[in-house]
Amino acid sequence: MSERKKPGLTYRDAGVDIDAQDEGLRRIRAMLHATRTPGVLADLGAFGGMFAPDLAGIAEPVLVASCDGVGTKLIVAHMMGRHDTVGRDLVNHCVNDILVQGAVPLFFLDYVATGRLSPDVLASVVSGIAAGCRENGCALLGGETAEMPGFYADGTYDLAGFIVGIVDRARAIDGRAIRVGDRLIALPSAGLHTNGYSLARKILFEVAGLRPGDRIEGLTETVGDTLLAPHRSYLRALSEPLAKGAIRGLAHITGGGLTDNLPRILPAGTAARITRRSWPALPIFDALQKLGGVDEDEMYRAFNMGVGMVCVVAPERAAEVAALLDAAGEARFEIGAIVEGAGSVVYA
Repeated sequence: MSERKKPGLTYRDAGVDIDAQDEGLRRIRAMLHATRTPGVLADLGAFGGMFAPDLAGIAEPVLVASCDGVGTKLIVAHMMGRHDTVGRDLVNHCVNDILVQGAVPLFFLDYVATGRLSPDVLASVVSGIAAGCRENGCALLGGETAEMPGFYADGTYDLAGFIVGIVDRARAIDGRAIRVGDRLIALPSAGLHTNGYSLARKILFEVAGLRPGDRIEGLTETVGDTLLAPHRSYLRALSEPLAKGAIRGLAHITGGGLTDNLPRILPAGTAARITRRSWPALPIFDALQKLGGVDEDEMYRAFNMGVGMVCVVAPERAAEVAALLDAAGEARFEIGAIVEGAGSVVYA
């Protein structure tokens, strides 16, 4: 009698579930379709995304690209069991990164890597990405989902995004037009956005011993909900000032805070002088500083301190920009000016 042959190993035995991937892709197909713009040529499933940009009215088109992630804010999402916000964070962060050069987004690509794929979690993450794309008028052109058992722990995932936008070269912003005397107009953040979470988590969950569902004095929401406040996009608010050529420079305040991000756009011989607390303080930053005993200078390097974007504007156009921001329903605060210096931020 012949010996029965043992079943051969499958990819699932190694931790990769192709059926789960197929189910995840099935769920997100409609989300991708909802972000389609006239330039999209290829459907989900093609090896590469195809996009035909509308170049009408653009004399010298320049493509502007960027990529970023959400960082350890993902850990807070895991702690909360809520995954529908981090995708919007990702898109808005990337949109802002190309906006500082005057570019508007064309399309977006995502990368989700995980230890073991959960179709429910994937669908939740992509729903946030799709929502962010729709809100910013860009197409979710495609992406990659990688199941990597043995590299990522089961139940965890990482997230990255890639954006391509366009600007007419004559309207591109690189900071070279910035002059001594220009005004600094700050647009508020919604919270930490996507930076400083390693320090924030250490302070809140390790030093203070808090849990995501706890409430602390000064916060209107739980600690977890406050930390998951979405990263804002400033595209709509700045569309008119950019169209009118009223902005000389823009700085997206991300990792490194005001201290490290403003110098990235300053021309030689200039510095940024900022008056601390010249804008409303968000309670979360006061709480982090108090609970962690964090030095003021460190706060301004680790966190955005309530400022998500800084506009550099000529003095004679400051009132015009303020009026345009008011018309767009955007809060704004004059926080300082450009002075002579060696490319640093000086706090008053």
